[in-house]
Order: sequence, then structure tokens, then C-alpha cells
Amino acid sequence: MIFAIILLVLLCFSLFGNFVQAISRAVIGYGTGGLDRSFRSTAVRAGPRLDEVLVKDNGAHNKIAVVTVDGIITSRDIDQQGNTMVDLIRAQLDRAADDDRVKAVILKVNSPGGEVMASDQINKLIVEFQKGKPAKNGQLEIKGKPVICSMGSLAASGGYYISAPCRWIEADDLTLTASIGVIMEGINYRGLMDKIGIAPNVYKSGIHKDMLSGMRETNEIPADEHEMIQSLIMDTYGKFTNIVATGRGSAHTINGKDGKALAPDWMSYADGRVVSGRKALDLGLVDEIGDFDDAVSHAEKIGNKEKTANLVEYRLHYDLSDFFSMFGQSSQAKTHDIKIDLGVEAPKLQAGERYFLWLPPTD
Repeated sequence: MIFAIILLVLLCFSLFGNFVQAISRAVIGYGTGGLDRSFRSTAVRAGPRLDEVLVKDNGAHNKIAVVTVDGIITSRDIDQQGNTMVDLIRAQLDRAADDDRVKAVILKVNSPGGEVMASDQINKLIVEFQKGKPAKNGQLEIKGKPVICSMGSLAASGGYYISAPCRWIEADDLTLTASIGVIMEGINYRGLMDKIGIAPNVYKSGIHKDMLSGMRETNEIPADEHEMIQSLIMDTYGKFTNIVATGRGSAHTINGKDGKALAPDWMSYADGRVVSGRKALDLGLVDEIGDFDDAVSHAEKIGNKEKTANLVEYRLHYDLSDFFSMFGQSSQAKTHDIKIDLGVEAPKLQAGERYFLWLPPTD
């Protein structure tokens, strides 16, 4: 009964809040389209809803926005509205670009990498953010702002892929980074199927239509299929190395002697191996050995005319509507998964999906 009363009170607050928002929209829209038009308009802005949070108050006018990439880089939904990690980072960078008081962004990376497409999309967002974009009125131009990367304990593979275009890269000497490479996995389980008496029936339009299928016998796999898949992997790998060369080359052109240029033999280490932050510095994959505070200091130096700036983050906004939406989804879903987070999660690689991912050894 107590729980039911609490839910009833929350529901009343939610209804009251929605009523107040409706009245506010009606009052605001009265002068531009009339009261009736305001109530008929139900369109909402697409994308994640964000709240600006003050992380560190230095009593300054200007700001430095902190954008965090933590864990596997994926295209999976991160909220009830179907937004992905890419959508979230895009929304955060848009907020930072539109705020004149934000002078720089710190990309805080702690990731082993992840999906190729998601990593590439985030990379492009950072490149475009630093270039700038036309303003909404089509006349003024929003100038680009520098992005400073602060690597955590791990910034490997896709984690380095999204770091490469940054104006400045800061890494701890114990950071594991690089792992420049591409991986695609598949499992052939035909032998197991034969043992338990299961025979597949496959109908296909072409000889390669079931490429990477685990149901084929080895003698059914065309001789040239391995070369085809390897060629696809190497094309993606070439994109990775070009991203590194372009990003680090552009940064060195701007940073000059303050930063690090790629070492002549850096490609010798672009074979999938991870290296320490100290070795990455020797190879020119990062600019400096330091921690998050050092990244903040450098962001203040190159992006802020004042000596200090406030640190802000853009976090997902949650309200009572998100709470009640969970009950609405129960009628559509027949089962619910309960996940216990033990602090370590081994990613599941989808067959046929390419990854910029470093997989540490497991016991």
C-alpha cells in the first residue's frame, strides 16, 4: 500500500508537470501562432536530452566541456528514446559548438574500441567539430574549437581511432593504447552439427551469398573466399592507418615543436599490438605524458584566453516520464533480461561484423 501511494504521488507530480509545460508552450506560442496552434504542435527536438552539469567551478566566465567515451564503442541504444552513443556524442559536441563560452573540449577516452562504423562516425564528428560549421542563419560561421584527448587506462584500437583526430593527445605512461588493426570473427560449427545429426538446407542466389556461414563444410568454402575477406579487412585497415597519419599530421602542423610528430617507423608498430603511453610518445602517437589535469591545463592554454575555465559536462536528462515509460514497455515485451554488473564485461563479437577492438587475454 505504501508503494502504491508513492507511485500515485509521483504520477500526480508527473501530470502536474506535463500540465505546466503545456501551458508554458501555449503562452510562448500565443504570439507566434496562436493558442490553438500551440496545443496542436506535438513535435519535439530529436536527439538526447542533455543537462549541463558544472563539474568544477573555477569562478571563470569561460568553459571547457568534457565528453566521455567509456567502454565498448557501439551503435546500440543508450536510452529509452533509441539514441545511440554516436547520437549522444553528436548532441554533446553540438551543445559545445553553440555555446560561445565553451572554448575547448576534452575527449576523455577509456575504451578498448568497438564497432568500425560507430568508431568512424565519432571520428568524423570530432573532425567536423574542430573545423567549425555554418550558423543556423546561413550567414555567420561558427568557428571550430580544439579537442584535447585525455587517455585513461585504455585507449586501444577504436579508442585510438577516435583519439587520432584530436588537436592534442595526453596519455599516462601506463596507458595501453594503439592496437591499430581490424578484426572479424566467425565460427564453423558444421562438425558439431554432423555429430548430433543436424543437416542444414541452404538456398542461395550466388556462390558467396553465405560467406562466413558456420554451417558449411570446409570443402564447400570457395578457394578465393579467404582472399576476399582478407582484402575487405585490409581495406578497412588502410582507412585506419590513413586516419592516424592524417590526424597526427594535422595536429603536428598546428602544434609545431610543442607536440610530437609521427616517428618514421610508426607503421612497424601498427600490427595490432598495444603499447604503453611512454612508447606511444616515442612513436608520436601521443603528444605528452600526463593525466586529466594536464589535459585541462593544455585545453586552457590553446583554447582559452583566460587562465582558468569552468569544467562542464552534458549528461542525459531523466525525469518522471522516463520512469513511467518503463511500465509502458512491459506490455510490449514478453521477457525481461536482468543483468548483474560485476565490473567486467566481455564483448560479444557479431559474426561478419568488423571491429576496431583490442581483446585482452582471459583466464
